[in-house]
Amino acid sequence: MIEFSGLNRVDVLTEMEQGSFDLLVIGGGITGAGIALDAATRGLKVALVEMNDFASGTSSRSTKLVHGGLRYLKQFEIKEVADLGKERAIVYENGPHVTTPEWMLLPFHTGGTFGKFTTSVGLMVYDFLAGVKKSERRKMLSIDETLAKVPFIKKAGLKGSGYYVEYRTDDARLTIEVMKAAVQKGATVVNYAQADKFLYNSEGQAIGIEVQDRLSEKRVTVKASKIVNATGPWVDDLREMDGSKTEKHLRLSKGVHIVFDESIFPLHQAVYFDTPDGRMVFAIPRNGKTYVGTTDTFFEGDPAEMYATQEDRSYLLKAILSMFPDLKVSDSDIESSWAGVRPLIHEEGKAPSEISRKDEIWESNSGLITIAGGKLTGYRKMAETVVNLVVSKLNQRDSNHFAACQTRNLPISGGDMGGASRLDAFIQEKGKIAESYGLTEEEGRKLAKLYGTNVDTVLEYLPKQKGELPVTMHAQLLYAIHHEMTVQPVDFFIRRTGELLFEVGLVHQWKDAVIKEMASIFTWSETECKRAEEALEHELKHATGTAATIKE
Repeated sequence: MIEFSGLNRVDVLTEMEQGSFDLLVIGGGITGAGIALDAATRGLKVALVEMNDFASGTSSRSTKLVHGGLRYLKQFEIKEVADLGKERAIVYENGPHVTTPEWMLLPFHTGGTFGKFTTSVGLMVYDFLAGVKKSERRKMLSIDETLAKVPFIKKAGLKGSGYYVEYRTDDARLTIEVMKAAVQKGATVVNYAQADKFLYNSEGQAIGIEVQDRLSEKRVTVKASKIVNATGPWVDDLREMDGSKTEKHLRLSKGVHIVFDESIFPLHQAVYFDTPDGRMVFAIPRNGKTYVGTTDTFFEGDPAEMYATQEDRSYLLKAILSMFPDLKVSDSDIESSWAGVRPLIHEEGKAPSEISRKDEIWESNSGLITIAGGKLTGYRKMAETVVNLVVSKLNQRDSNHFAACQTRNLPISGGDMGGASRLDAFIQEKGKIAESYGLTEEEGRKLAKLYGTNVDTVLEYLPKQKGELPVTMHAQLLYAIHHEMTVQPVDFFIRRTGELLFEVGLVHQWKDAVIKEMASIFTWSETECKRAEEALEHELKHATGTAATIKE
């Protein structure tokens, strides 16, 4: 098996071209990663291609919650709430280092979306449907208890609040860990490789794709018995290429988040609150920062080039000042932002927030299987459903007998520490060990929480420090390149560490040193260095609101 290294991409493409696969997955977001893992654990020979970096679409631009779908109660989507609640617990147990229980405050005011009775009953039903464990069941808080949690919340008309548990995650790292687990189980996976043409047999069945490597310009042909289109916002593009786009299609919804330092927005309690126009928005503390989102507007355009506009930022600022009127926050206080797209299945006449997030599976006449819609929380169950279909087709064709789904109790990469109950002890233990490498205990704990049981490999890179980078960042960069197929600075700063979103000052401080180090490792030409630098600057300017297009 070829290691999941950025230095091995061309070797991986060669292996793909020379091999023949049971399943080819197009799309390296959380859905594609989940399908690759599920299929590989059942014994299928699996290949996966992603046209950009893993998780670079929707799977790194969400509200970063693995939640049980409380909002769907308002739309009476009972089964959706029950399914998502159960899947949430599985996602947490299988990867506790990337998913964290987070108590959420749901305040209710006179004239607001929720009242005391509806909140109490709604949360009670939610606990029941989602199978919430006893220690995390909802509580109802008085006005004083609510203000004790968030002293600067709007006091006028405050009636109290509901208090319930959501699960905060790092969506990009969750995707990367699932992808790494798929590779460890035998999947052959590569990023920056675009599927640009389907191959068909004499009966019109899709039997492969032509792939363009966007970094080396190498072109390869990949053959497979079944092909799954898991490209999120781009599924209709693949269906058009296959000639199978029918009446059902996607409608893209844009969601924007903005980030503040806690010195500006001193939130220590997550809040889910009403906006003046009747929507709901999250404000969530995270490692010394507070992020707020999301918006929900229809989007036309390239999902890869979607950023927060001035209108988006102003909308969220208005929502913040409405619920937290004592705060003195302005546009200049926004440290960074991100925008993502939700691929929703079109429903005529409905606003974005009203359209169901349910997933659907379509199969074309060519045999191409497309998975569309769905939510981060339900990725594992969606993958199980897709692979069940793939296996049924393969069994009919070749009398194969692949195993049933194996992922319900399967730790993802970094998650095999003996269960979520062991997480705290594991982090403390690794914090102590990190001291022997010259780190502080706190630095060790932070790395252990980020990488889980892979932290030992990260620590092994610490003695290899050279050049200008801080020792921990250098070790993280080497690990990301050699074990997470990182090939661009934007991969590292956005999807492997999240620093461009939550520690943008560090990106400004160390971007040149990271580019220099990567240029040395990958032996980049001056042109390649310039391209990497420009790509990072492009993302930085849009995240910080300094790009010329921010006012569009």
